Amino acid sequence: MDAVRVALLREVLAGTQWPGAARRFAGSLRRSVVGPAGGRLLLVGTEGYEPWHLAAHLVDESAWSGLPELAPTLVRHHVRPGEPPHLSVGLGRLAAARRGHTLLVVAPGAPGEGLLERVHDARRAGATVLSLDGGDPDLGTLAHDALSVPEPDGEMDLDTVQHLVSAAAGENGTSVQRGPRRFRDRLARLADHLTAPPPSRW
Repeated sequence: MDAVRVALLREVLAGTQWPGAARRFAGSLRRSVVGPAGGRLLLVGTEGYEPWHLAAHLVDESAWSGLPELAPTLVRHHVRPGEPPHLSVGLGRLAAARRGHTLLVVAPGAPGEGLLERVHDARRAGATVLSLDGGDPDLGTLAHDALSVPEPDGEMDLDTVQHLVSAAAGENGTSVQRGPRRFRDRLARLADHLTAPPPSRW
């Protein structure tokens, strides 16, 4: 989703909690992977849901923002023989997560006991755990930061929130800036200014 479409989406959602919540969560993501304490970003879904689109958007944001740390390693529950290297990372990779690693879990529904155990082990080993989820209480307990979208919410769905989060993660305004602001960041800030509700006169 390009910057213009994200700006339109933010306009539609103006007055709701979601643009601000996405920026807050994106700030947590950036802080966990960028800087001296940052490390490799591991992205994992559930057995029935692989976050392909979020992985692709984060790779794009990584390139556009000049933040290579945002490009995730997609960890998959099932890897088929002969798949390319970037699609061949299985759940065993989570066992190597340590301090300095960030594990981003995307779980629209129940994550499953097996995944929860692996996430728990990664957290015990020192990894930072972040969660985009449908409100699972066990996953929420394990996460250092979580953004939950209970379904059916009626107002929002998890796929849309992923677009907001990935776009916000690539904006320099959510964390420590590196060099001059890029045109894309200025466009996003302008769109936010133009679509913000007018200040109250009372």
